[in-house]
Amino acid sequence: MFYLVEQFLSIQGEGRYAGSPSYFLRTGGCNLSCAGFGTEYRVGALNRLGCDTYFAVDRDFSGGWLRVTDANSLISNMESRFERLGYIPDVVITGGEPLLYHSDEVFYRVIELLVERGISITFETNGTIEIDFDRYPAYRDAIFALSIKLSNSGEPFRKRVNLKAIERIVSSAKESFFKFTIPKELVDTTALEEIETVTYGYENQQIYCMPLGESRIAIEHNDKNLFNFCIENGFNYSDRLHIRIFDTTQGV
Repeated sequence: MFYLVEQFLSIQGEGRYAGSPSYFLRTGGCNLSCAGFGTEYRVGALNRLGCDTYFAVDRDFSGGWLRVTDANSLISNMESRFERLGYIPDVVITGGEPLLYHSDEVFYRVIELLVERGISITFETNGTIEIDFDRYPAYRDAIFALSIKLSNSGEPFRKRVNLKAIERIVSSAKESFFKFTIPKELVDTTALEEIETVTYGYENQQIYCMPLGESRIAIEHNDKNLFNFCIENGFNYSDRLHIRIFDTTQGV
């Protein structure tokens, strides 16, 4: 069993495949809270801080999450929608942290069924969870967007960076790339050093940098400095199309 927060058809807004029609499966739960990202939200009378998908991270929202207990039913519903569309979009599995469920029987069966159908799968992951690719070989056929968290997340290094897990993914999956979310303040200080610490030894891996922000205004505060930072260091700039177009609207 795994938790599904939402599923929707949209356009991939970040990273290597930005602009591609994609069907998103957003799982519930995460092993990081990332209060340093500074998105403020309320739970009852309490104000809390987290990332821009706090509703898929904070388990106080789990009452609205769907319990998925049947992989075949989920895939059947997706296929019916794709048939009505007239094409098969990429499938993007995001969170929260989807790899929390990597060994779950139902979750893994979903991955197997997608692979059997030749559907492109991308995991958006924080890269902290080590996968046994020999025991779960279907993951070899997936793309991994390694969204490793930097110090601005507010998480300690030992919790947000798992070098062994990163190495296992890069060496075993058919495709992977790094994606970092960076505020203006980090661009001007430690961003380059932190990125190099994580990506050392992976010269063939593309690096994408995105401006931090949960709203259009916040993105605009960070984008120009980061744009220049990417030029100076040979990184790829990734915009955040959903936020740029829809601002704070969810499920688009």
